[in-house]
Amino acid sequence: MKTQAFRTLIVAGAAVAALSVAACSKKAEEANTAAAEANTAAAAADSAQDAAAASANAAADAAATAGNAAADAGNAAAAAGNAAAEAGNAAAPAAH
Repeated sequence: MKTQAFRTLIVAGAAVAALSVAACSKKAEEANTAAAEANTAAAAADSAQDAAAASANAAADAAATAGNAAADAGNAAAAAGNAAAEAGNAAAPAAH
């Protein structure tokens, strides 16, 4: 009788140990899956950050180009104003 009880206890202990190992390995697989998903999300965030930086650089370049064009237009207007003033000054002595 003692031997049968001892065998039953050993089999029950082995079953509990097997269930524990199975449960732990399942959680490890879930953790690995979660880690892989986190890595994928991090890579996507990194790509989005790179795209945002590229867009910001393109916007800064466009703003600089627009500023340069505005400066060129201002310089051209000033040159035209100077030319008109010189023409007016040249015409003034002829009118006297």
